[in-house]
Amino acid sequence: MRYSASEKLEIIRLVEGSSLSVRQTLRRLDINKSTFYNWLKRYQDDGVDGLADKKPVPGVAWNKIPGEHREAIIGLALDKPELSPREIAVSYTDEQAYYVSESTVHRLLKAQDLITSPAYILMSAADKFQHPSRRVNELRYSTGRGCSVITARVTYPVNLLATWKNMA
Repeated sequence: MRYSASEKLEIIRLVEGSSLSVRQTLRRLDINKSTFYNWLKRYQDDGVDGLADKKPVPGVAWNKIPGEHREAIIGLALDKPELSPREIAVSYTDEQAYYVSESTVHRLLKAQDLITSPAYILMSAADKFQHPSRRVNELRYSTGRGCSVITARVTYPVNLLATWKNMA
């Protein structure tokens, strides 16, 4: 539950003026001890203004690629458009001695609208299999010289069946 600055101040004064211990008072108020002590420290440091909720400040990502490297990667992609993101990442790592992953290169190029869609090969489906199987457990495989047929048969060992019958 969120408390306003005035409510936090009232809770601090209530806990300080209570005849019970801090722990017991906080338990009755259903407030975590660490939360209360954070409020108390902020109140002691900054007064009532310190108790006001602060908006979260977005931090800088620790693994963000510096601007100069981003520009160089995009420049490399523009100079060599025939390279894939993987090849760009490898060549940039080799040339600049700065590691950059394929996915990072792909993300950078996609943001600049430099990713081309892959060439798709359209294949038409046949109405029938070229070599349909004739039995239930028949499996066909190609050896390069033609098709061979394997018939798989599932058999249970006699001992296993006997054990199973005895269990039932």
